[in-house]
Amino acid sequence: MRSILLTWAAALPLATAASLQQTTSFGPNPTNVSFYLYVPDYLIPSAPLLVFPHWCHGTAQDAFNNKPWRSLADTLGFVTIYPSTPWTADYCWDVSSPQTLSHDGGGDSLGIVSMVRWTLDNYDVDPDRVFALGTSSGAMMTNVLVGAYPDVFAAGAAFAGVPFGCYAADGYDVWSDDCASGRITHTGEEWAEIVRAAYPGYEGPRPKMQVLHGDMDNVLNVTNFYEEIKMWTTVLGVSQTPTEVVENDPVANWTKSVYGTRGLFESFLAHGVDHNIPDQPDEVIRFFDLDCVDEECFSRKSLPVPGSCRKRRNGWRR
Repeated sequence: MRSILLTWAAALPLATAASLQQTTSFGPNPTNVSFYLYVPDYLIPSAPLLVFPHWCHGTAQDAFNNKPWRSLADTLGFVTIYPSTPWTADYCWDVSSPQTLSHDGGGDSLGIVSMVRWTLDNYDVDPDRVFALGTSSGAMMTNVLVGAYPDVFAAGAAFAGVPFGCYAADGYDVWSDDCASGRITHTGEEWAEIVRAAYPGYEGPRPKMQVLHGDMDNVLNVTNFYEEIKMWTTVLGVSQTPTEVVENDPVANWTKSVYGTRGLFESFLAHGVDHNIPDQPDEVIRFFDLDCVDEECFSRKSLPVPGSCRKRRNGWRR
């Protein structure tokens, strides 16, 4: 039924009235992040919400014009937030300050989450189907949002990013050569403690996560990819050893690895690819379940509480 409905949605005439709209009053926004929202003319009931922070030297308008999510929103009927950074020296995101790395602590992350909360209050959007996606600095912010706000996001997808807290510093929007070059490494448990410290006392479900990276990345060394794997597998309570490895998936010279049995974490290593990693919208749509329109769609309600188990015919497993 899902494929039939998706085909029907794709056959609808493309909307011409919908456009990127700025909202200036939407809640706590200590660093003055700009809020742009795209609501397509075709919107499914209880629509998913996608948050798409741009890359360094980019803007919300760049992300809206140059990535596939505008046309996919038109086809699939979801709402998209395009935040724009206030840091005009490099147009990167603040992924360094103690404020942005803390739940409701301030920084850019709080401004973006305020956009999410405002959108949930003002549109027919499902609060359990909120997703974060980004490339480069946008991927760093995706890691921050998923790490600091596990009560808000259902899943994230980070293309060429770094682990949560890898850029940690005393100031806003601080560049870290040590992190970028892959010189910051931890055990999985050390990384997990950094994530947990962002929201002390939180015991609810953690968002699932997808990370993608080129092994020839000359801006954010591929070591960061392996550190992300250690971080999120530990946070999600699955083994760092993949349960499935598929070569040439989704395209030639990419390797897909799946961890655990519930689909909570997966990674893609793009061989021979530098920092300009290609978009893989089909993989993100599948992982977020963005083409789902029935009652069985993936959402935060689908996520296990940490430490929980599910009984299978062959025993208990994660």
